[in-house]
Amino acid sequence: MRACRHYFPGMTQSPHISSDPSQTAHAVPLSRRLSVAPMMDWTDRHCRAFHRVLTRRTLLYTEMAVDKAVIHGDVERLIGFDPAEHPVALQLGGSETDSLARAAVIGEAFGYREINLNVGCPSDRVQSGRFGACLMQEPQLVADCVKAMQDVVSVPVTVKCRIGVDEQDPDVALFELVDRVSATGVTSFTVHARKAWLKGLSPKENRTIPPLDYDLVRRLKSARPDLEIILNGGLDSLEHGIGESGPLDGFMLGRVAYHDPFVLARADSLVFGEAHDPVSDRFEAVERYRTYIEAQLSAGTRLHDITRHMLGLFTGLPGARLWRRVLSEKAPRRGAGLDVLDEALDVVRQAAEDVAAHQARKATG
Repeated sequence: MRACRHYFPGMTQSPHISSDPSQTAHAVPLSRRLSVAPMMDWTDRHCRAFHRVLTRRTLLYTEMAVDKAVIHGDVERLIGFDPAEHPVALQLGGSETDSLARAAVIGEAFGYREINLNVGCPSDRVQSGRFGACLMQEPQLVADCVKAMQDVVSVPVTVKCRIGVDEQDPDVALFELVDRVSATGVTSFTVHARKAWLKGLSPKENRTIPPLDYDLVRRLKSARPDLEIILNGGLDSLEHGIGESGPLDGFMLGRVAYHDPFVLARADSLVFGEAHDPVSDRFEAVERYRTYIEAQLSAGTRLHDITRHMLGLFTGLPGARLWRRVLSEKAPRRGAGLDVLDEALDVVRQAAEDVAAHQARKATG
């Protein structure tokens, strides 16, 4: 298995973050102790490349890719990635065994370390296509789908699910799904500890309104100790994830990792026990990401497509609002380049200097 090998006509290698030979597909061991959730329109290749600057060890997931789109669409645009993103996993959406198997083969050929089946997304789109969270109602179909994928790939096949949908009893629905699927040989489940209400709640509301039930996920792990159980849903910091997932095998962060990405900068030491984290501050993070940005701009990528994932980098610090304003207003302009990024950094530095000066004046009376 080779990362991003040219398996398809017209497919091109993406610009690398680094040419470091250690940044290969298997240089970093795959661990699900901490992962970043697959999030539609957010965790694209540029987002993942930025997150990788902040953490070497955290497992990253693609946005959900529909199986038929992977088979028939622009595969490089849909699931292409930079080898320096490893460890990275591909999440697929679908409910037809043949299509999912074909898409899984393509994903493995691209070099993904894991193929994950989405059994949790509650959007109208997935309901109309009979996949995502509605598959909680068809556990045997889920089992058939993962078995079809396992039969054709050598990388792990995993499942991300909810605890139930609509009127299902989660104590029954979650256990039935896990038992049916684990009977095929799947050993890793990431559980969003909320129901999904397919009728009556929007996808956004489904992320916050259904109550969390972390205890149910812990009971699942206690009853099925041989399975790897990862907790997802409502975790707003590394410390929160570590605390709530104590008896479990790991946790997955979602929106907090996107809106305040610097939380990932302590992950390697705090979660994985590494001696050092990759970056010491936000400015170093931008500097390390600059090489990737330059390569992407040279390849024709718009600056805004990259920097939109960096808007939350200075959250909570002086100048954060100005940072967001400069990038939001100027990065989308035609021909925008690194000068826009430098301008945004300058306003943050100036804001920090102004705050320091003000505090010094107060201290001296």
